[in-house]
Order: sequence, then structure tokens, then C-alpha cells
Amino acid sequence: MLGIHRHRPRGIGLLVCAALALAPVAAVQARAATAVPAAATAGAVPATAVVSMGDSYISGEAGRWKGNSDDSGGSRDGTDRAWTGSGYDPALVYGSTYANGCDRSDVAEVRSAPTVAQAQINLACSGATTANIFRASQGGKSFKGEAPQADQLAVVAAHYQVKVIALSIGGNDLGFGDVITACVEDYVAYDSYCYATQQKAIDARMAAAMAGVAKSIDEIRAVMAADRYSARDYRIVLQSYPSPIPRGNENRYPERGISRIETGGCPFWDADSDWARDSLVPQISNRLAAVAAARGVQFLDLRDVLQGREVCSTATRQATGTEGPSAVTSEWSRFLDYYYLQGTTQESFHPNYYAQLGLGRCLTLIAARATGNWACHNTPGRDASGMVLLSRTSAVPCPVPVAVGPVPPRSRLLLPKALGRA
Repeated sequence: MLGIHRHRPRGIGLLVCAALALAPVAAVQARAATAVPAAATAGAVPATAVVSMGDSYISGEAGRWKGNSDDSGGSRDGTDRAWTGSGYDPALVYGSTYANGCDRSDVAEVRSAPTVAQAQINLACSGATTANIFRASQGGKSFKGEAPQADQLAVVAAHYQVKVIALSIGGNDLGFGDVITACVEDYVAYDSYCYATQQKAIDARMAAAMAGVAKSIDEIRAVMAADRYSARDYRIVLQSYPSPIPRGNENRYPERGISRIETGGCPFWDADSDWARDSLVPQISNRLAAVAAARGVQFLDLRDVLQGREVCSTATRQATGTEGPSAVTSEWSRFLDYYYLQGTTQESFHPNYYAQLGLGRCLTLIAARATGNWACHNTPGRDASGMVLLSRTSAVPCPVPVAVGPVPPRSRLLLPKALGRA
């Protein structure tokens, strides 16, 4: 979600500031040339389209990876889809968008929902904020060499019959990357929890972030109205975010020691993990649901979509040389790579290949539901075909309080030497 430079040194801030990385007008025309098929010419019946907009959680960040492995060579035990047999080519997965860091993967949510419409168009970009959605005429900002996404949507809407627009945005406005950085630093370098200070930071940003999400919806509607779409012609689905890490008691690695850092790639205290999973993620989901209700759009609640499939979860395992990746047993979230130099750090803590197939199934399911708000869940022991929708009640539960005790003592000799404050 939050983009970073791909070749900077591996200090801790650089490793995690992009962990949730989650688009000039001339660039729109260049994109339109590739987005509009030959059939969309004068006199032809426009194809129907489903469009995704937003940040890295819908752009397809981490779609390169089939689970995780601590193997640093070759295909990484079959998990690295960019392996060519002699090297690595991320463009095999992200196409031309790897060059600018938008990282729209070939299995991004919208690409994994091929039956929703005839064309699947991904305008989302890793690192985007709500300001990157707004039209330029309304204060929108270009991002990574691309025009604001609403201006890109205008080109798409003129050439297709847009039926569904899936939107994932707001996480970068809330400073997800800063939160992850602080929590990892508190685990790796300090004997302290992050949740109290980071909850205050989230609360301070929440109103502005949700206002940005609401304006993003307004901007999308303005674009569609300008192209003479009526409200009945298309739907907007606003979606929330899943937790990429498990609760403390669902982490397969001991809380103390180096395994959560060196092997698992999930360096968080149990108390901070519990806060993220049971307080922060629900809080954000509930606030996004309120925006969806206020703006009259559908809501897709993804808070539980990775339950039991998170990085380091007890129900999953890493791939090995003897047991390769599997949609059933592998993690569905990308780990934080400290030691193995696999890929890029901005892929960390994003839904991977398996999860994106699952998210595509979620989008397919809600697209078939003309009304209502829904929560998507995975089915243990099943691949993406096991995704199910459950009706989301109008009641908004309060965040679960986190009960904590003193931080257990640890030896700082266990800290990897490569890590430090950026």
C-alpha cells in the first residue's frame, strides 16, 4: 500500500514503511490505448467492465508469491512466480506496472473475477491515498506517473459499460505503514508495546481519512454522471481490509526469541497482534461500513477473509523443498523478509497469490448480490472456491479491548544486525 524505493538500504523503517502499500492526464490517454480493446471502436457494442480502484490491497501487491518459504534461491521452494529458471522477472506477474511500483498483478482481485463482466480493468496503485482517487480538477493528485484514478475512470467509462466498481482506499491516509513500522520496531528493538500510541495516531487521522473515502465515492459518481450513467447502471462496492497477522495465541512461533523475525517474518508482540486483529481492523472496517451506508454504496467486509491463513498462523506452514506451496496449507499473506532478500519489501503483509484468488471470488459473489452488505470468509481446508459471503448486520460492534501485562524480557543480542532505526 505504501510505496518505497526498491533499492534503498534495508533499515527497519524501509522494511516496514511499505508493508501495507496498499495514478499527468497525458498518461490517461496512454493507458486508454492499452485498456480499450479493438472491439471498442465506433459502431461496436461496448463491452461490460468491472473496475478496481484504490491502493495495494486491491491493486494486486504480493500476487507474485504462492505462500512463503525461507529458501533464498531458485523458485523459493516453488513460491516465487517470478522465477524464470535462471533468474527473476517480476514483470511476469506485475507487467509494466512493476516499473513504477503500482504492482498490478495478473491475479489481482478484479483479474480473479472474470465472470463479473467481459473486461476486468485495474486502476488501483500500490501506495495510493484518497487524494490519488479524486479528479485533478477537484484537487486530485497524480501518482507514480499516472493521472488521478477518477480521471482514468472517465476514459474507461467512455469506452465500456461499467457495471461494478470495487474500491479499496483509506489505509494509507490512516498511516498503516507508520503503524507497522512502530510495532515492528517495538518488537525488534524495544521492550515496549506499540498499540497505545498507535491507536492514538489512528484516532487522530480517522476523521480526515473517512472524509477522503467519502469524497472518493463522490468523485467516482461525478465521473459516471458526466458520462451519462444513471445510478441504476452500475454499482460501487467499498471494501475494508483484512489483518495480515494472526492473534497472539494463533501464532505458531514463540513470542520470545528470533523465530518470529528470522523465520516467520511476523515480528510483533502478542498484545500488539491482538490489538491489530481484534481492535484496529474491526474499528477501520466499522468506520468504512459507516461511510458506505452514508453514501449508499455496497460494503464488502474483509476483516476475517484471512482468518487462519495469516502469516505465521498455526493453521498454516511455509513451503519447503519437500513440500511445496498449497492453497490449503500455505499462508495467504506475504511475510516480512528480513534475511532472504526475496522480492521487494513493499510486498510485505499483503494478500498473496492464493488470497487474491480468494478475493476475486469474494468480488464475484458480491457482484451477484444486487443489494446488501456482506462479509467474506474463507473455508478451512479449501482453496479460493471455498470463499463464502455472510450477511453483515447493521449493528456495529465495539472494538474488542486488549488486555495486556508486562512485556516479557528479551535479550537484544537476538536482534538482527541489519535492523535499526531508519
